[in-house]
Amino acid sequence: MTERVFVDANILLYAYDGSPAAVAKHAAAERLLTDLWACRTGCVSIQVLQEFFSVCTRKWAHPMDTESARAVVNAYVPWPVHSPTAVDVLAAIDIHRTNRISIWDALIVRSAAALGCGRIWTEALSAGQVIGGVQIANPFADG
Repeated sequence: MTERVFVDANILLYAYDGSPAAVAKHAAAERLLTDLWACRTGCVSIQVLQEFFSVCTRKWAHPMDTESARAVVNAYVPWPVHSPTAVDVLAAIDIHRTNRISIWDALIVRSAAALGCGRIWTEALSAGQVIGGVQIANPFADG
């Protein structure tokens, strides 16, 4: 991997979810993140970091404690992190309208594009699709 790639919150969540229900996705997400760390090509946004923290500390069957979740978020601070502005929200609204995806997914696409990423790793959108010039990829998809 040489191009910048964007990682959605669901990938981070699976990488740190040790529950039996997430075992297969956990391994794939962990491998992907390990590769991105080695290549130094991973990117995230403030939205991704916030969503990770919120879900892993409140919605998991066995929530992560606040300090552990904070440490994970802190680990991704060295990556390029997009901080959306009001202009980015307006662009995301246009992506939402044009592509009929949620505003939250549209903001992920906008953040990836703003960081110059050629790909978004997520399970939230259709793999193979290109939105806003960014290809969608799913590390859990067969093939």
